[in-house]
Amino acid sequence: MSNASKNVSGIKLYSVALLFTFSIGFSFFGIKKCTLYADTLTILSYRYIAALIGVLLWIAILRALGKYPKPQPGRPRAKLYQTAAFYILFMIFQILAMFFATSIEGALVYSMVPIFAKIIGRIVLGERSTRLQMFFIVLTVSALIVLIILNAASIELNAAGLVIMLIGSIFMACQNVSARYVRGVFSPTEITLTISIGGSVIFIGASLVRAAARGSMELLLSPLHHPDFIIWASFLGIFCILLSAQSMAYMLAHMEIIQAGVFNSFSTLISIIAGALLLGEPLYWYHYLCGALILSGVIGMIFAPADEKNAGKSLTDDMQQTKPGKDRLNDK
Repeated sequence: MSNASKNVSGIKLYSVALLFTFSIGFSFFGIKKCTLYADTLTILSYRYIAALIGVLLWIAILRALGKYPKPQPGRPRAKLYQTAAFYILFMIFQILAMFFATSIEGALVYSMVPIFAKIIGRIVLGERSTRLQMFFIVLTVSALIVLIILNAASIELNAAGLVIMLIGSIFMACQNVSARYVRGVFSPTEITLTISIGGSVIFIGASLVRAAARGSMELLLSPLHHPDFIIWASFLGIFCILLSAQSMAYMLAHMEIIQAGVFNSFSTLISIIAGALLLGEPLYWYHYLCGALILSGVIGMIFAPADEKNAGKSLTDDMQQTKPGKDRLNDK
């Protein structure tokens, strides 16, 4: 466990990381179920509705128990909105990429998110990594890329799709860096609430605009006639948006970006294993080999030493640096 996470239980932290891994890993199964009844935009609309309802209920429970912290005045909320915007922009570009790129192309580019986040985190936050950490992240990402390529029946590269997915993946990496930056100032629940509100407004708004343009609400309302769709859309919203966003924000508050990134890669391995278990898809020798390498990278990253000085700057640091200047102005 890194020094950045000394203030929380290691068991709790890595339990949350595993929760994130499995919530993302099983998302493909829910999407497959939902595509029987609705298109991508409609599914996203209901996913965010479910996520918003879920986070509002969670906040209500915390408030009833007296465990929801009161918001502190003077916080730069623009940084919170920026963190949520990066996540929503990733989802938008992911949708756009579906019109041009295959899921294999998307998986290949998305597998590079930990590397992008590492580079951006080093530039923006000054977060440094040890050579051992770099070895494990490269091992994990490389094994994941090989697994995706070997698992694909064929790969046809589309330039437009690759560019769009690349932009989306960079937005996701920026979200990881931004969530790491605001740690200690904005809670994971506040980040998740902002993402849920923003996503609901954007995707429901887009669905309503499309319905108005077509003169029919059928695309948006017809899926509600199927109980299976409601169940799986709720699963995608609560487990694959609410829990994943909450878990990732919590992870980034207590561990380095590069450590959190390996669990992103691990989630793809979980998707493949889940496909084998739930859909009867075959497992071959390369699944076991690459899976073992990915798991080795994850375990190695957990135990890789990380000094406190590696953590990089945070919003708290910047706010503390601006206070003396303000106080001097007030004294004058």
